[in-house]
This record gives sequence, C-alpha cells and structure tokens, in this order.
Amino acid sequence: MAPHTPQRSEPPRRSRGGPRFRATRYPFVTLPDYLARGLDLVFVGINPGTYSVARGHYFARSTNRFWPAFSRSRLSLPIRRALGVDVLGPEHDRTLLDFGIGFTDVVKRPSANAAGVTPTDFAEWAPRLAQRIRRYRPRVACFHGLTAYRPFARIVLGVDSPSVLGAQRDRLAETRLFVVPNPSPANAHFTVADQAAWYERLAEFMEAPSAA
Repeated sequence: MAPHTPQRSEPPRRSRGGPRFRATRYPFVTLPDYLARGLDLVFVGINPGTYSVARGHYFARSTNRFWPAFSRSRLSLPIRRALGVDVLGPEHDRTLLDFGIGFTDVVKRPSANAAGVTPTDFAEWAPRLAQRIRRYRPRVACFHGLTAYRPFARIVLGVDSPSVLGAQRDRLAETRLFVVPNPSPANAHFTVADQAAWYERLAEFMEAPSAA
C-alpha cells in the first residue's frame, strides 16, 4: 500500500461523530494537530519526524515505543475494548480524539530526528504551542521527554530550574503538565515496559483529585 500523502491543511471535520476540530495551517507539510476543546489528555512531542510525516501518522516508525507501551497502560483499555483490538497503532492516532486524547508537538517543523530542532525553532514554536493549549484547554498536557519540555518551560513559563520526569508544579492556564520519557528508539535507556510504567503514572496523575 502506498504511504499516506500528507496535506498542507485540512478543512474543519468531525472525527467519527466525535469532537470537532480545525486543522492549523502551516507553511510546510507536517502532521496535523489533533486537538479539540475539553480533551482529557494531549500528548506533546518534540517535533514530527519526516518518516511519520510521510506516512501521515504520529509515532509511525515501528521501532518507536509509544504505541506498544501506551497499549499496555490502562489509559488505552477503554479504547482497545471499543475498537476490538489488542494493540493500538499509528493508524489510530486521530481516532483517539473520540476518547478524549489528542496529539501535537512543541515544534511543528519536521526533521529527520530531534537533533534537527534548533534553539531558534523552540523560541519560535513554544509560544505557539502555549496558544494552542490555552485555546483548547485540555485537562493534562503530557510532554514526551525533557528535551521537549525544558525549552517550553523556560520560554513560556519562565522556569529555569532543572525539570524532572513526572508531574510538574507549574500549570499553563487550567492545564496541568506531566513529562514522560521520550519513546523514540534513540532514547535507549527506557524499554517498552519502562515506558508503559510511565503511562501508568500518568493515569494515576489524571485520576487524582488534584488533576480534576
């Protein structure tokens, strides 16, 4: 099957009767932001990889740990039951909107890997992410990796102290912030089991009264 051909922009649409969203227009081919008002959770990556952009899905590379690890967590259980699958994959990214979960990135400019993201990119794009979060107001924004979160926290929140994985003290408007390891295969320190354990911590964070 030929790879999905990414589009520069999309008209407003409704995902399988789920929340309505409008694709942001960007001056280059990239992954769409899967965002809608009132989501429970938005996953935030560093930036789209060119491989994923070519295929039109988040975390499209088979060696990326996101989908197998997320599928092991209880966050995915109602989704897998509803869809009748044991493991979720890149083709389900947009479908997760129907279950209150979205996707976006700190930097929307694609690159072959995270090393291609420059300080100038973060300076330009971090405030734009903040605007999207303030607009859509998800309950929780979960950043994939400190490489994604630290520049955002410094530029947007004015936080210069070293960040750690897990719950963050700061909020962005009403949105609470959480950081899990980057599931990229380049981050070899964490296994699928390790990554899944962090999504379990994320689930506990979301279930806590303070996250309401």
